[in-house]
Amino acid sequence: MTATAQAARNRAPARRINPRLLRDLHLYLAVLFAPAIIFFAVTGAVQVLGLHEASRDGGGYKPAPLVEKLAQVHIHQRFAEPPRRNAARPAAGPGAPGAPTATAAPQAQPAAQAARRGPSLGTRLVKWFFAASAVGLTLSGLLGVWIAVTQSRQRKLAWALLAIGAVIPLAFLAF
Repeated sequence: MTATAQAARNRAPARRINPRLLRDLHLYLAVLFAPAIIFFAVTGAVQVLGLHEASRDGGGYKPAPLVEKLAQVHIHQRFAEPPRRNAARPAAGPGAPGAPTATAAPQAQPAAQAARRGPSLGTRLVKWFFAASAVGLTLSGLLGVWIAVTQSRQRKLAWALLAIGAVIPLAFLAF
């Protein structure tokens, strides 16, 4: 090996990023954002499965008010009642705005048939895949938090960052 190659090789470690520093940075960012990641994974699964909305077919399902509010945080970043849709719409008479016309009726019929058939197989499969992904992300996040607060050298700092990551969004929602 030439002298210049040896000198370059000796200088290379000084320019490399310390792996321990990267692991610590990963730990700090992970525990800081873990509460938000877990929240969005759980509420995302609830939304993918449609558990945040009342059933439209008259099946009688009504989500708990907390589930509706958490869905609002996920969708609109506010902890508020969801806007209520008018379930009982007045029947439109002939000539009234929104009343079906002779040209609109043939177009509405295929849409009604598609609604009765339900989602396609591909749509159902991707829905369940995303729900499983949300469960996996939640479990992975919880395991990562557990490892961070029980196994790391900086347990107190990990607990503090975890608390900060949970409290800051709650404080912002309170405003």
